[in-house]
Amino acid sequence: MTTKAKIIVRGRTQPLAGEVAVPGDKSIGHRAVIFGALASGPVRVTGLSGGEDNRRTVTALEALGVPIRRDEAGLHIDGVGIQGLRQAQSELDCGNSGTTMRLFSGLLCGQPFVSKLVGDVYLCKRPMKRVAAPLTLMGGTVTGQPGARTGEVYPPLVLGGVPHRLHGTEVDGRVASAQVKSAVLLAALGADGITQYREPSRSRDHTERMLAAMGAPLTVTDGGLTSILEPYGWDRVLRARNFVVPGDLSSAAFLLGAASLVEGSRLRIIGVGINPTRTGLLDALHAMGAQIVVENQRDEGGEPVADLVVQAASLSGTRVAGDLTVRSLDELPLLSALAAHAVGMTVLCDAEELRVKESDRLSATAAMLRAFGVDVEERPDGLAIEGRPGRLRPAVVDSHGDHRIAMAAAVCALAVDGETVIHDADNVATSYPSFAATLADLGATITMS
Repeated sequence: MTTKAKIIVRGRTQPLAGEVAVPGDKSIGHRAVIFGALASGPVRVTGLSGGEDNRRTVTALEALGVPIRRDEAGLHIDGVGIQGLRQAQSELDCGNSGTTMRLFSGLLCGQPFVSKLVGDVYLCKRPMKRVAAPLTLMGGTVTGQPGARTGEVYPPLVLGGVPHRLHGTEVDGRVASAQVKSAVLLAALGADGITQYREPSRSRDHTERMLAAMGAPLTVTDGGLTSILEPYGWDRVLRARNFVVPGDLSSAAFLLGAASLVEGSRLRIIGVGINPTRTGLLDALHAMGAQIVVENQRDEGGEPVADLVVQAASLSGTRVAGDLTVRSLDELPLLSALAAHAVGMTVLCDAEELRVKESDRLSATAAMLRAFGVDVEERPDGLAIEGRPGRLRPAVVDSHGDHRIAMAAAVCALAVDGETVIHDADNVATSYPSFAATLADLGATITMS
């Protein structure tokens, strides 16, 4: 039996200090590699995260016949065009990457050949009907497995084998999901007619930015709430261009949180993407009283980038709801960990989407906080957390195989006297392989083994 990794943290040791870069934004990395594969010629992608999730996307594209060469700086992709993918010789393993599985669903559902997408035990528990339904509406083929919820679809997924082109249609996304939106737009690249996608609030727009930069006839209207892809067809190609992947704000979040909690800390995090559809975290941290300064703002490859300077601060409870929740969804476990150390009550609302991530993140976050002695009320769409600054106890935490729960627990433990142990932490490698080593280099007493 394979021993699962664990993280051990001894809190309240010394301040965190220094300058650091974080891994490339894996959301942007997935898309840069996929669109590079569909381009009209050679594309260079630099700044990838190095995490397991992005590697799954690269390996799957290679299996589909895309030539990709690696060097120390990044990838050289020989784009094969929208019609240039070929049937893989075996199933495509997405590992723990929900983004890989959902984006490849859009990429492959309308292909003339059949593909099978598989994943690890955690990914196979994630519902896929939300992406399968609109792709089927467009004439694509996506079939999955029955599971815990009646009428839901779960991996493995079998896709494609379609003898005709997909057709454009109007899709109303019931939740703000950049993964579903991106899958629909990928399918629309090979469809006849206009595809229109509406979402209830604006989700991440990395796909729209990349497609527009590569010459796709994309229009974004209504403040970004509707994306329209005009007829493109398989006889057209995306214009080749290079991509520089900025630092991942979701990874930087854990360093921002750690420095905010540990007395006397001051960090500079360089080259972080600050796309406005992703910066809800910064707004929420400022509302809690965090001391973060955004410096050296610039544009790199169509994405806004900056350096973030953070120092320790006393935090207060706040309310995160509506659009702010959408723009900080991945960071809510980290915000919950900070709320445990804040004065007063923090309420997180409109976060039902967290129940269908790598784990049920609302329940897993609540369990993690209770292990530290925090009073938490779990609600259908969020959490109410009563802060206990200076009164938390060291904990033994089960991350349930969820990298964000594991890293949020580690940050929480940095401001707690004693030793905390976080089990089932292997999947930290999916997004931030050097997480523990980076914190240790900055002064934390933390190990991962």
